[in-house]
This record gives sequence, C-alpha cells and structure tokens, in this order.
Amino acid sequence: MEQKYFHKYLLLFFLYIFTSNVYCQDNFYDINTVREIRIEFEEDNWDEILDSLFLNGNDRLLGKVIIDGTELDSVGIRYKGYSSCDLGRPKNPFNIKLDYIIDNQSYSGINKIKLSNAIDDPSFLREVLSYEIIRKYMPASEANFANVYVNDELQGLYTNVESVNKDFTFKHFSSRENTFIKGEPEELEFPFGKNANLEYCHGIDSLDYIPYYKLESDYGWSNLFELIQILNETPENIEQTLNVNRTLWMHATNYVLANLDSYIAYSQNYYLYLDNNNRFNPIIWDLNMSFGSFRNSDAINYFGLSINQVKELDPLQHLNSSHRPLISNLIQNETYRKMFLANMLTILDENFSNDEYKIRCLAIQNLINIHVQNDTNKFYSYEDFLNNLESEVGGTGGMGVFPGIVDLMEARLEYLMNFTGFQSAPNISIVTHLPANPISGETISITSEVENANSVTLFFRPDNFGLFQKIEMFDDGNHNDGNAGDNVYGATVQAGKNNSEYYIYAENEIAGKFSPRRAEYELYKITNSYFETGLVINEFLADNESIIPDQNGEFDDWIELYNNRDTEIELKDYFLSDLNNDLTLWAFPDTSIKPNDYLIIWADNDEQSGLHANFQLSLSGDEIYLINSDTIIIDGIEFGSQSQDTSTGRFPNGTGEFIIMPTTFSAENFVFEGVDEFYNSLVVNVFPNPAREKVFIAIENIGNDSFELQLMNIEGCILYSKNIPKNNNSSLKQIEEIDISNFSKGIYIIKIQNNKLLFTKKILILS
Repeated sequence: MEQKYFHKYLLLFFLYIFTSNVYCQDNFYDINTVREIRIEFEEDNWDEILDSLFLNGNDRLLGKVIIDGTELDSVGIRYKGYSSCDLGRPKNPFNIKLDYIIDNQSYSGINKIKLSNAIDDPSFLREVLSYEIIRKYMPASEANFANVYVNDELQGLYTNVESVNKDFTFKHFSSRENTFIKGEPEELEFPFGKNANLEYCHGIDSLDYIPYYKLESDYGWSNLFELIQILNETPENIEQTLNVNRTLWMHATNYVLANLDSYIAYSQNYYLYLDNNNRFNPIIWDLNMSFGSFRNSDAINYFGLSINQVKELDPLQHLNSSHRPLISNLIQNETYRKMFLANMLTILDENFSNDEYKIRCLAIQNLINIHVQNDTNKFYSYEDFLNNLESEVGGTGGMGVFPGIVDLMEARLEYLMNFTGFQSAPNISIVTHLPANPISGETISITSEVENANSVTLFFRPDNFGLFQKIEMFDDGNHNDGNAGDNVYGATVQAGKNNSEYYIYAENEIAGKFSPRRAEYELYKITNSYFETGLVINEFLADNESIIPDQNGEFDDWIELYNNRDTEIELKDYFLSDLNNDLTLWAFPDTSIKPNDYLIIWADNDEQSGLHANFQLSLSGDEIYLINSDTIIIDGIEFGSQSQDTSTGRFPNGTGEFIIMPTTFSAENFVFEGVDEFYNSLVVNVFPNPAREKVFIAIENIGNDSFELQLMNIEGCILYSKNIPKNNNSSLKQIEEIDISNFSKGIYIIKIQNNKLLFTKKILILS
C-alpha cells in the first residue's frame, strides 16, 4: 500500500477497533472469524475424480469434513462455479453437502457449504464486503472466510458464502415450499443475449422458459410465466406479483457497487422467491466480481467497459431498453425511478460518503492478511492483495485489470452525487404516531414534518406481515396535521388486531426519499397494548445447556407462563409462536393454568408427551408471542442475544419489565441486589453472588445464641452444614468460607436458623 495512505488507514483502523462490536456475529458466518475446513478423501486421486465429475454432470464424491475440529462423515463434495472453476488449476471452488448421506446432518444449522476461490479478486474483499453492505437493505447471504485443506494440504483461503436455499427462504420469508426460481440460463447467449432477463420472448408456454431459468422448488413454472406476462404486457399491475421495492433495492446495489455480473448486464445471478403474499422477491447472488472486476456488459457494450466507463456507469442506461424489462419497465414509472435513485443515494450516504467502506476494507484486510500470505495457490501476488484495495492491479488493459476499490468508488461517488435525481430530495423528520400503544381497532394518527415535497405517501400495514396500503398524507389542517401549510403531513389509520408497521415516502419534481431510509426492510413499528388477561410470559431460557432437563433428560429451551389472576385460565384455543406472521404456530392442547401458578412449555420442536412447542428459540435473538382464541396477542417480547444458562424474566414476578436474571424454573422470579440482608438485628452479606470456586458469608450481630449455617440445592438437599457457636461479643463480624468448586452450576440456598430466627438467601453458582 502506498505510504501516502498509511496514516489515513491507520486512523480508520483504530476507529474500527473501537466500533468493532457493531459487526460481531456469533454464527458460522461471523465476519471476524476465519474458519478452518478440512476435507478428507480416501482416494489419493481425488482431484482427478472431481474433475471428471465436474465435466460429466457434477455428481459428488464422498468424503469427511472437519469444521473447526468437528467431524462430519459421509458428506458429498463437488466443484462449483462457471468461469471460476478451471480443471487446470489447483484451487477450485467447492460445494459441500453435509446431509448428502446422513439425513439432517448439519453444522451450526448449516447443511450446505459454498466456498469461492477469489479468482477475479486480488483484494479478497469484494464478495464479503458486498454482501455485508447489501444485507443492510434486503435479504442476502452472510459471508466470511475459511482456510480449506484437502487431505491435510492447504488449498488456500476461500470465501465462505451462505447458500440461498430453503433454509434461507425460511429465515427471511417464513416458508420453504413456495415457488423458487434461479436466473441461470443453461448456456449464456451473447452478444446481446436475453438470457434470464424475464422478457416475454420465448413463447406462450411456461415450459418454453425452462432453458433460461432453474426451478429450485417442486413447482412454479406457471407462477414465473405469470410474472413475465404482467411485467411485459401490463407493468402497471406489477405490484400484485412482484415486490417492487425489493427489486429497486437489488438494482440500486448492483449499480452502486458496479456489479455487472448480474441482471443489469448478463441477466443472471439472481433468485426469485414467491412469498406468502404471492409476490416474487429478488435475491442477489454471486458477488465475487463486484466493484468493477467484471466489465463485460452484454446489454450495453459487448466488447467490455473500461474502468473509466464503469466509474461513470449510468444507472438509467436501461430506461428505454427492451431487453431488461425487470428494470426498464419499472423505472419508466416516474415514482419508481425516483425511489430507485433514492435507494442508491442511501447506499452511498451510509457506506461511501462517510468512508465506512474503507473502515470495513481495512478491518477485513487486517483479519485475513496472514492467511493470504499463507495461500500459495492464490491467483495474484501478496503485493496485489495489498495494493488492490487502493489502486488497480493486473495487466496493461482489458478484462485482466482489476480496479482499485477505493479509486473506483471515489470516482463513482463523485459522478453519482452530481447525477440528476441525487440532489434536492425532500427532507422528512419528526415521524410520530398517536396513541403510542393503541388497542386493536383504535384510530391511529401518523404525522411527519416534510419539507420540499409535492406529495407524501404513507405505506401502512395493520399487521407485521401482508401488503402495505398506500395512503396519501395531507398538510391541510384536517388530518391531525396541525395547521394547513406548516409542512406537517398527517393521515389516520386503524390499528390492526396486533402490531402494525409503516414507512413514509415523499417526492418532488426531481427526487424522492424514504423514512426510514432503508424502507421497507426497516420500518416504523406500532406495538399494540396487550389485551389484559392476567396471563403473561413470565420467563424464558433460550440457551439451556445445564440448568434443568425436560422429562426425557434433554436440556431444551423453555418458556414459563404465569397466571396473575385468582381464577383458573383455560388454554384450549390459545397459541404460542416465535413468528409474527404465523401467530397460530403452536396450539395449546386442552390444558389450563391455575391461579397464581406457573406453566412450562418446552420450545424444542420435539414430538414428545407433555407441552412441547413446534419451534425453538434462537440464542442470537428471537420473538415470543402468546395469543388468545381471537388470535390477538395478549403478551409478547422481542429479545436480543442471550447468554448460556441465563434466563430473561419479569421482575417483579408476573408484572414487571423483562430483565436478565438467574433462572427460576417454575418459581418466583428474583434478582441479586448485592446489598446486606437484615433480619431483626442479624446482618448477613453473601458474596460474591454469582459465585465461582468459593462463597463467603459475612455475619454480624450474631448474639448470644448458636445457629446452624446450611447450603442447599434448589430441591432442598443439604450439601453443606456447620454449627456456629454463640459469641459473647455480639458486634463481631464473622466470615464463613464455603468451597463450591465441585458444585454444579445452578441456584442454591444459604440458610441460617436457630430456635429464634430463620434467614434464607438464594445464590447463583457458576462453577
């Protein structure tokens, strides 16, 4: 890296160090972790076999995979890719299917691993960085890095990219079996090929489109054909079958990141998934040649673009194109066009104008530096790796030259910020809704201060799923908007049965703007007042490793309900769910909860006797909803990352707010306050609490009577006992020490008693 950039990047690096917790993710694709993946084949000529399989249908070779020390047998391995796979090279991309032979075999919930070889990226940054940016605005794969070994020989550093499969669609769309299409032509047509461009040009039968798209679901050709028909013949009706907002975000990210190996050039490398509202959602894929690495722009210039041309790539180049209807037929609509440019501006402001991408590049480069050095099969030199962050590397011209990411994006930023439609956008501020927590059916007034706008539209949906209603907002003094002409716009809506969501869009003759700016991936939320029944979610444990097992001896997640009433509550036709778009996910059997009593539901997705819900809680964050027979949420919580064997519960018990607390399974919630306890004249302090190895009990004002000190487990079994004799000096503090190094983790009770007093205190032992 050139010396002139050293101090600038050093500053950015230290800024990253102090803000790195923003990016930390505790999962298989943690961006801050370089995985170790070891592949073992019995065959010494495994590479020749994989070559042959790649050439003859791409079947898999059986082997073993060891991921960060965890062995998985009988997995299926093959090469993957199109141009990235070359049988004459030692470092080819891998597709690993963990459940190839053993049903449901997975690692951290992952059953398919896709490893890319960074063939067209000297910087090693493009793919991981691009996915990280795009995930701010739409569902996209997670990605990090992995050192890959085959039969103990290092193949090199790979990017480890989350597969877009049915697990992915369930995570983002709460369904697996809906129509699922990949834009992947059997053979790329060029020059100026139609490929998977969704043009109505291959016939009037849905089966005529098979060579250009790949069906990932069991059915769906008719759904795809309907989309193609509407997109090309009646695009004014496109919202009924396409998530237009999500599509505009895909185009915006492709244009900002100069990702030409995509729909905007060769019309490939994207998925379409039909959500539960019967609308297709695009999912971006294959970002290893973003930031101008790929410049063969088939629909624009078959002979390829220069780096300077990519720097000034026109986002409206397809405005009047007949060969890219997924973009041209949308942006011909003036409002869609302004939305598209507004999305691009948001990406620029949040990642490039503020130099955020440079911070991320430097952090990632620092993370993988030693691993790139150790990769003897990489396609470019270590010096190229360092330099390509800032400047171009490669040959003297043509496609073999890879633009420097910073050089490209600084020029692209300057060009786009002067592009018509990137200035003079409305200003949206002070967005409010009243009442803050409505009840079902109540009128809600939504207002916002908006300047420099000709029109303001509220997008509202009365539940946390479903389609948004478009409602015009007014500044006329008649819509709870204050005075006419004061730049405060208002509209009224009806609260849904449960929580609602909304966003605002404003535009003028030149530009448009969203609030929140990442809409509709991020939204304003309206949380209803929960219907008062006395029945509450009282406590839950999302990572039960050793606290308490179910009746089958399994340490599973659990949810505790509490009945605040003095009467019994019948739970038949009630529901529990962790999905806000499927509130009837698990139905209670014919059971009840007694007054002032507790009920435990195991969230383990097991078909066992007793109360076992058909979902599990995620320790990285999840939702829990309790729903009555009218499908109204009567209690709920959205929670973040959870710690092992530590629960979250209401304090005070049954009525208070949720806080992190020691686990009290089917018992009253409590917290450790860390202060002395008083009983008559007796003063007792137990410390530390929670405790490891040893716990100390400091006792004052013992008096002239002896007493017994006991330590018991939660079931009442005495594990430690000692008689403390009377002391004539009653003011003397006495400290008792108990060795707890051999005790299991859990809740215990300190008990002090004689014939005059009884004192107890709960402690948490972490040994």
